[in-house]
Amino acid sequence: MIHSGDPFIKPNLREFGETIFAEMSSLATETGAINLGQGFPDTDGPIEISELAIQAIRNGQNQYPPGLGIPELRKAISAHQKRFYNLDFDFDTEVLVTAGATEGIAASLLALCKPGDEVITFEPYYDSYAASIALSGATRRVVTLRTPNYQFDPEELRNSVNANTKAILVNSPHNPTGKVFSKEELLLISELCQEHDLIAICDEVYEHLVFEGVHTPLISLPGMRDRTIQISSSGKTFSFTGWKIGWVCAQPALLNTVRTAKQFLTYVNGSPFQPAIASALLLPDDYFRDLLIDMKRKRDCLSSGLENAGFTVFVPAGTYFVTADIRPLGISDGREFCLTLPQTCGVVAVPNVVFYDNKDEGRHLVRFAFCKRLEVLESAVLRLMSLKDSK
Repeated sequence: MIHSGDPFIKPNLREFGETIFAEMSSLATETGAINLGQGFPDTDGPIEISELAIQAIRNGQNQYPPGLGIPELRKAISAHQKRFYNLDFDFDTEVLVTAGATEGIAASLLALCKPGDEVITFEPYYDSYAASIALSGATRRVVTLRTPNYQFDPEELRNSVNANTKAILVNSPHNPTGKVFSKEELLLISELCQEHDLIAICDEVYEHLVFEGVHTPLISLPGMRDRTIQISSSGKTFSFTGWKIGWVCAQPALLNTVRTAKQFLTYVNGSPFQPAIASALLLPDDYFRDLLIDMKRKRDCLSSGLENAGFTVFVPAGTYFVTADIRPLGISDGREFCLTLPQTCGVVAVPNVVFYDNKDEGRHLVRFAFCKRLEVLESAVLRLMSLKDSK
């Protein structure tokens, strides 16, 4: 993230500025490089789903939808939770449609936290977490996920909880590492939440992109149903990231808390996209299976290509990102590497250091997105091979 030099911005937002994703995508545009930095697919989702959105526009579904989201979508979200996780949510009182998962997370933090509160999250963290925590007035406290397996030290997590802790923000499957939190790790988090009366805010947008292991919603564990805010979205699963249709599931009192803040952010959004995503959530199992097979093929293509180019690769268990260590190439500064990569190789990546408070933990790591067409990934790999040749 480019730090802001804006003299007008309030102190707790001064560390923020243009996101690293905007910065690197701008470089991709300027140089014509293959953009493996920002995590959006280069193909659209199912044509039958986009046709439903077009039809909704033509049929006049272009005004404000209900504040909670249209009933059809809320029912589909509830059915999705039951179908995949055997979780029961009342679509009328426990489901809220949001402008992507990002708004759901921001609204949760804004509604729950005040100055003096602390929010624990795991680094490397998605950059909007830090901004949303700052906007709420709270302070972030990080627990580090360390290579090669991106495990955290249980004692570090326990010691991070104090009298000021309000919430633990968990992202699983995890961006940018691709980690899928184990049942044992989630049980420890749930134990701490219950022991210290904390709220768990769970970002699960990559829930259908799990290659190894099993995605277990924290809200499904004993004692967590009433203290967890479960957040997901349609963008990553259905390749309609620009539609920004997400959702929050929580017990009624917690959902109402989130809704109170959310209604003063976007109020509502995506009216013609909501019925389309309702139908997408009801797609047959074949769709979700084929998505996973396709993404796993792409993961393996990019991971093996990076390894052949000389990187140390941490193959992700989930998401559509792969992290690589650049030190075997004789380079240690990931940010400098990513700034020059578009010119030297014609490929864009993202430096992981921007996702860390403890900069030394991520200075040598970079993230590549593999949610692109296979031929694009193969072309990128060929370009990156020049790094090995120039070593």
